Amino acid sequence: MKFLVMALGNIGPEYADTRHNIGFMVADYLAAKHDARFELKRHAFVTEIKHKGKTLVLVKPTTYMNLSGKAAAHYLTSEKIPKENMVVVTDDLALPFGKLRLKGKGSAGGHNGLKHIQETLGTDEYARLRFGVDANFPKGRQVDYVLDPFSADEKIDLPLRIEKAADAILAFATIGLERAMNVVNTK
Repeated sequence: MKFLVMALGNIGPEYADTRHNIGFMVADYLAAKHDARFELKRHAFVTEIKHKGKTLVLVKPTTYMNLSGKAAAHYLTSEKIPKENMVVVTDDLALPFGKLRLKGKGSAGGHNGLKHIQETLGTDEYARLRFGVDANFPKGRQVDYVLDPFSADEKIDLPLRIEKAADAILAFATIGLERAMNVVNTK
């Protein structure tokens, strides 16, 4: 059984360690943990990992955040993965730093990557793992905040939080959305 992990972020060194790229960081962690290497393919850097008999296709779109739906639609189709087996990993300003929230559907919540995926797929019914980046910015500075690197204090806990997010993705693939939500959302 195959699963699609849509890890949202922006390509380029200037975005590498920013809050908006937490999806890429989680995908990089999963790939490294399974000795997988990303290859540049259509609309994305892509690799596959195996976990407990499941194949997870990890996708880091090269379309930039605002056009993430292109990569989602392409890999759902080309890999013949049902949308029920897709999870989108993204940053979330509404959650405290490092807090994870796994849901099976919902609004884009002002997130341009999620918005484009919903527009492209024509539905909001797909799993998303939101990684809290907090909302510690002055009014009107949201874009600057998400495109800034994590603070020195956040960087201390970041590796553990990324590992927890990776565990949540593996749980989604192995025990299913409902059970994974019970595990992830109660911590």
